[in-house]
Amino acid sequence: MSTKNGTSAKLTEPLFGTAENARMTGSGPAIWLAGDPEDLTEWMDRGAAGIVTNTVVLNQMVQKYGQITEVTKRYLDITDKPVVIEIDGHSTEELLSVGEVFTKMSDQIILKIPATTYALDAFSELKKARIPTFCTTVFTLPQAAAVAAAGVTHVLPFCEPYKEVGGDPTKLIRDCREMLDGWGDRPFITAALVRSVETADAALRDGADGIIIFWPILKDMMQSHLTDEWNKTFLDEWNSMDNAGLLNDLPVQPH
Repeated sequence: MSTKNGTSAKLTEPLFGTAENARMTGSGPAIWLAGDPEDLTEWMDRGAAGIVTNTVVLNQMVQKYGQITEVTKRYLDITDKPVVIEIDGHSTEELLSVGEVFTKMSDQIILKIPATTYALDAFSELKKARIPTFCTTVFTLPQAAAVAAAGVTHVLPFCEPYKEVGGDPTKLIRDCREMLDGWGDRPFITAALVRSVETADAALRDGADGIIIFWPILKDMMQSHLTDEWNKTFLDEWNSMDNAGLLNDLPVQPH
């Protein structure tokens, strides 16, 4: 994956360098968004790290927009940030061949691949090519260790499925942090299948480097009755100054 001048810069940037470097130089946990490109447009400049897809969402999108490459172009059209495309297949060779179609489309494309034995070879080859990767469907610590050793950039512990069966949705995040703590070239631990503010809260508290959420969850994350109360208090004071003609030197909008 090369830039327009022929150099491979993606992995030297904080987001795709080492996770530890991102923690030292970044501004906080990454928030990746999922959803229909029409819905995501207004959210991409509100702090999102990029867009992440899965085959469930992609299957819905191709029914609406056509071929998967056309869907990918729609995502690329709304942002200059990374776009993570989930691919699947039945062999290492198929994963690499399919992945090449997408990585040739844009330097923004990152490949997301389910955790399988043959995916390990793909992760290893893609790392050699300096192509960042996400590994999805990670449910156990040994799986996380295996894909990390193979060179995946982001390990994606699944959260919500454990919650649905009465389990701890973010235990694997804590376990991954403990296992990988101190490794200078460790992968990012990015919480996947985060479908509620409650699970997002737990994942962030447990040390996730980032979370993947549908855009309505980001909207919900900004909600608090105390925030609403204090925002009203401060806005009322602001409006009082405006009504008294004391903000005439500012471009205040009518209310």
